[in-house]
Amino acid sequence: MLNKKRICLTVAYDGTSYCGWQVQKNGRTIEGELNRALSELTGEDIRVTGASRTDAGVHGLCNIAVFDTLSRIPGEKFAYALNERLPEDIRVRASGETDADFHPRRMKSRKTYEYHILNSEFPDPVKRLYSHFTYVPLDEEKMRRAAEYLVGEHDFASFCSAGSQAENTVRTIYALDVERTGEEIVIRVTGNGFLYNMVRIIAGTLIEAGRGRMEPEIMPEILAARDRSAAGPTAPACGLILAEYVFEEKDV
Repeated sequence: MLNKKRICLTVAYDGTSYCGWQVQKNGRTIEGELNRALSELTGEDIRVTGASRTDAGVHGLCNIAVFDTLSRIPGEKFAYALNERLPEDIRVRASGETDADFHPRRMKSRKTYEYHILNSEFPDPVKRLYSHFTYVPLDEEKMRRAAEYLVGEHDFASFCSAGSQAENTVRTIYALDVERTGEEIVIRVTGNGFLYNMVRIIAGTLIEAGRGRMEPEIMPEILAARDRSAAGPTAPACGLILAEYVFEEKDV
């Protein structure tokens, strides 16, 4: 008798054409494409469990997904087999067998997101799907000063969109950097978890500071308000990339 084994996938994707990670009734999703390809490959009804449920239009370099299977296919071979069945904008970068009790959303982890901004006089059509364009000059030093106030453990209720199911809005940000290279500004944030649209709201708020519409020193007041209306707008999804996922308790 075959025993079930748990396989872990590292998945990269261009989220432009998808309604997010999580399966939805009326739209293509990353999870849905993985389920389809895996079910075709194994002949089983496979449903993956993802580590991060990224939103519509958000990109990922390293999302983690696990599934159970009776297949004889070696764990490390799933990446090759799946990439032959997946659309070109989704690729499995690595696969392997993991512990039967490994659950990516129940493990302590550090996630890093990058938000890319093209700050130039005119848009760049090559970068339009992977960065947020603004022609208004941004002062990255003001953005850095504002970002410093968000590092540490805080109640981020002001940086959470309506519709969130989170009961606890306290999160820890370990690092929040703002770097400019030429016309591109990258906001890179590492934390132990993020609320619904939290990174995009942080990005939108830092952009407001960079435009001079908001003083960096107001950030503690925004946090204390615990009110979504106190923070800046939600930045567009196209600039957001899930860049790194590190599990603290176990190697995957």
